[in-house]
Amino acid sequence: MTTDMMFVFGLLGTTVILFLSNKMRMDTIALMVVIALALSGVLTPAEAVSGFGNAVVIMIAGLFVIGEGLYKTGVAAAAGNWLLKVGGSSEQRLLMCLLPVVALLSAFMSSTGAVALLIPVVLSMASKSGMQPSRLLMPLAFAALIGGMLTLIGTPPNIIVSSQMRAAGFEPFGFFAFTPVGLAIFIVGMLYLVFVSKYLLPSAKQVKSEEVRSNLKEFNARYGTHNQLHKLIVQPHSPLAFRTLADVGLRSEFEVTVVGIERRGSWLSNLMPVLANTQLKHADILWAYGDPNNIDNACQALQLGCLQYKEKELSRLNDIFGVAEVIVPPLSRLCDRSIKDSQFREHYNLSVIGVRRDLAPLSTEFAQTKLSAGDTLLLAGSWQHIRNIERKRDFVVLDTPTEMQEIPETASRAPIALMITFGLLLAMTFGWVANLTAILIAALLMVVTKCLSLNDAYKSLNATSLVLIAGMLPLALAMEKSGALSYVVNLLAAEYGHASPLFLCAGFFLLTTLLSQFISNTATTVLVAPIALSISQMLNISPEPLMVTVAIAASTAFATPIASPVNTLVVGPGQYRFADFAKVGIPLQILALIVTLALVPIVFPF
Repeated sequence: MTTDMMFVFGLLGTTVILFLSNKMRMDTIALMVVIALALSGVLTPAEAVSGFGNAVVIMIAGLFVIGEGLYKTGVAAAAGNWLLKVGGSSEQRLLMCLLPVVALLSAFMSSTGAVALLIPVVLSMASKSGMQPSRLLMPLAFAALIGGMLTLIGTPPNIIVSSQMRAAGFEPFGFFAFTPVGLAIFIVGMLYLVFVSKYLLPSAKQVKSEEVRSNLKEFNARYGTHNQLHKLIVQPHSPLAFRTLADVGLRSEFEVTVVGIERRGSWLSNLMPVLANTQLKHADILWAYGDPNNIDNACQALQLGCLQYKEKELSRLNDIFGVAEVIVPPLSRLCDRSIKDSQFREHYNLSVIGVRRDLAPLSTEFAQTKLSAGDTLLLAGSWQHIRNIERKRDFVVLDTPTEMQEIPETASRAPIALMITFGLLLAMTFGWVANLTAILIAALLMVVTKCLSLNDAYKSLNATSLVLIAGMLPLALAMEKSGALSYVVNLLAAEYGHASPLFLCAGFFLLTTLLSQFISNTATTVLVAPIALSISQMLNISPEPLMVTVAIAASTAFATPIASPVNTLVVGPGQYRFADFAKVGIPLQILALIVTLALVPIVFPF
């Protein structure tokens, strides 16, 4: 064993111990590895930092941008809502819906890409269902890795063993050759992830800033506006037709505040914010706040109809309109002026639906009351106008509801984001261009088409994950360059090369899965597959069982967060520790080993 080998083995052991100790950030440890390799001379300085220019790191960065585009446009939330509708709030049912989706995607595209695209969906689901993301993200990553076992193109190890079979003069594997074994592992793995892993997954509360925010119901209770939302219709002979709300004086005369207008077109019904110059038409639906008695008076005087509304309509309304709580500061132009005199709607395109003074809500006639410094107002209007008030000096925003965090900022761009993502999936599935090229094009299109801003794109880059991957990739290169990896593989091959075929399958599975926890599954397969092929020829048995075993085992990178970029992606959002992966992943590796040893000899006889 050379000095370089000893250094690399020592560095690997130290790195694993530091990861397990959980006393330092994982990205810090990765940077320490880079520095150690550069100083040791095992790698040149350029090779030591080569991970930062690696295609995998650039691809993952691009996928972060694409995922953020799906989040900003509301696509991720819509997908999460659909899964929540199907799966409900049950963790088990959600996983049963989610895991087949990610596995199917991973069978035809990069598992890293599939997970990156679904992370925003899972985070949205977790937020709305009240679950911790850690309960869903690790199963998501593991299902994606298993999904890669389903087809020839699902993961690089499958392609590598097939190409090596062809190079050795054997029949290469077909597109669905791995499917029987991969599907069986997925079924067993899904049962484990759904019904067993819940006892092993971390369940510490994920504390986020949004949790201290109020929700819409709490705002309504605070200002006494609960049960004051009404759905009105402008009837044919109503004097409101072709007049603006300012002209009619609904607020000043009847203490009724209109916050939204629904206008029916020939094909669809549009919900519109109420602006100062909004002109009403016959059959318009008015969403208004007011005391029931005041609503009745307004309906009689202005020939309005009062309609019942369903919970589904209210949910749709909340997607467009919302509320915010603000305080009037001492130097505000609103001080000593009533809401009516200040022409509030004309200036801010928002309606005041409640006022509190000295912690008590004012009467419904607050529109005529002069405001004082320290008064808090409950404002209603479109989410966009609510976001705009944060830049105003006339008041200070105290609180916005949790629902505002779920409202997409660029919802109108959702069809564009979907088309970009669909194009990316097609390009990666059929190989029209290189995966890196396809991802970079899609990420750029997300920004160019304004699905998200350039600033949002930069903010979406998870530096912890990117530095961790970039810092650990050179360690794999050091193991190859120093001969440490070949040393381990050849040592084991010499020791167990003459064992029974089934024992060989078990040995190659364990060797491959062990190596794949610390270096890429591609590098592991490149090194182990030729040895498996040589031993099968030496024993005069079919190479297919051993080669399939190597390919399957290379994808069982479940035990460490650095085993695969897929795992690394979920470390930050899930707030996982290094040991969490071993606790959940090692039993899954054992199950995969059992299924492989049971099925491979049947599907691929020796």
